[in-house]
Amino acid sequence: MSGYKKLIIWLALLILLTPLGIITQNPAWGEWSEEELSSMIGFVPIGIKEGSFFNAPFAEYVFAPLGKVGGYIFSALIGSILVIFIFYALKKVSNAKK
Repeated sequence: MSGYKKLIIWLALLILLTPLGIITQNPAWGEWSEEELSSMIGFVPIGIKEGSFFNAPFAEYVFAPLGKVGGYIFSALIGSILVIFIFYALKKVSNAKK
């Protein structure tokens, strides 16, 4: 089995396991509410307190046609594709300079 096939299998497995985060009581890293952040570090940074300028396209990872679990898998799939595309583009740019 080639290295790329193994990588694709592992990536697919990780994408399918993504919804396991739903069953935990703890939030994902960096997804804390103001209250959680305040209890962890003792204050809420001004940028967070004044509000965010970004609204997520799929709030809470929910993509209506797919439900909550499907939304997590869809988000993981889209994120993985974006990361692969970025690294592929960087590789092409790097090879073009040589």
